[in-house]
Amino acid sequence: MDFGFTPQQEALKQEVRQFIAENVTQEVIAELESAEEGGRGPNYRGLLLKAGERGWVGMSWPKEYGGQGGSRLNQYIVEEEFSRVGVSVGGAGSGAPAILAAGTEEQKRYFLPRIMRGEAVFALGFTEPQAGADLAGLQCRAVRDGDEFVVNGQKIFTTAAHYATHLYLMARTDPEVPKHKGISIFLVPMDTPGITVRPLWTIQNDPPAPIGTTYGQRRTNEVFLEDVHVPVSCMLGEENSGWYVGALGLNLDRVGASRYLLSVRRDEDIINWVKDNQFGGFSPGQDPAVRDRLAELWIEAQVCRLMTMRSMSLVERGSKFSYEGSAEKVFSPEHGVRTTETITQVLGPYAQLMNGSLGAIEDGLFAHNVMGSFQSGINHGSVQVMRDQVARRGLGMPRG
Repeated sequence: MDFGFTPQQEALKQEVRQFIAENVTQEVIAELESAEEGGRGPNYRGLLLKAGERGWVGMSWPKEYGGQGGSRLNQYIVEEEFSRVGVSVGGAGSGAPAILAAGTEEQKRYFLPRIMRGEAVFALGFTEPQAGADLAGLQCRAVRDGDEFVVNGQKIFTTAAHYATHLYLMARTDPEVPKHKGISIFLVPMDTPGITVRPLWTIQNDPPAPIGTTYGQRRTNEVFLEDVHVPVSCMLGEENSGWYVGALGLNLDRVGASRYLLSVRRDEDIINWVKDNQFGGFSPGQDPAVRDRLAELWIEAQVCRLMTMRSMSLVERGSKFSYEGSAEKVFSPEHGVRTTETITQVLGPYAQLMNGSLGAIEDGLFAHNVMGSFQSGINHGSVQVMRDQVARRGLGMPRG
């Protein structure tokens, strides 16, 4: 089996890199660093339009919804290059995979073209103060009232809520059945009366994490919903099937370059740094113990890549895709944590110097990565829950 890219794919990669060098300007970078805009300002949207004109946005999405109907691997190549500069063009985190899988025809035709143009941005309204790892214990209620649902409740760690156009909301629609079976998902406009967004500033805010930090978001949010009237047409999938729709969407959303890079960028950053740098007369790249450990981590990073390629191949061929995304969500984040721990050992006290500190390495990138690394085992589904899904869906084991 050949795991390399074809000459055409290599040419595509070089074309994307050239485009990025010419179009990802300081103005775009300034917007990416903005905690308020979340990178969604006019320069970013202009960049997205230029990329769309080349057919790079939604490459593998169906043509009838504005996509290119092309190869998922080509989309991976484009997405990987843009993700390295903090620009999202592949649809990760956009809600699009779930809409494609479970949306009505009207929802697909409305949302997918707008997502590709950067006009529709979703915030993930899943987690609650008392429902994080045990998400099925959520208490946010949606009560049917004619052609509407009336929603009341609270969400927390809703990172994009302050600039999103829509809330990808999970709410309880039937409290009388087992908790996994009484949940529905709604695509709710953020300007709906009754929605209040309050900021929660993260540890990465002061000093601000540099571009390229894994989980370096400066702001997240809590969202309050008070008598929010949501039309029935906003429901994604069938009533009370939201747990399964949400799980499918998250599983599909874990496949792709941006998720893969969250776990392996740290390997690339430290290896690139030790090649040409030293401190205090010590050259880490010349130390046999350092070289051996970084080689081990690099091999693990290739496992992360192959797991991603396997998942994309299954999706592209229309094969059954059940536990593979969960397996990636276990191995890759835990690999990222191991890499971060190794970096702190290699750099010693320098690994603690954050952005703006005298002597900080790479604008404090490695120090800020330390603060964000353990978040990766919880965000988008905890690794403990993912292990349970691998056991039940992949190995056929009974529920404990």
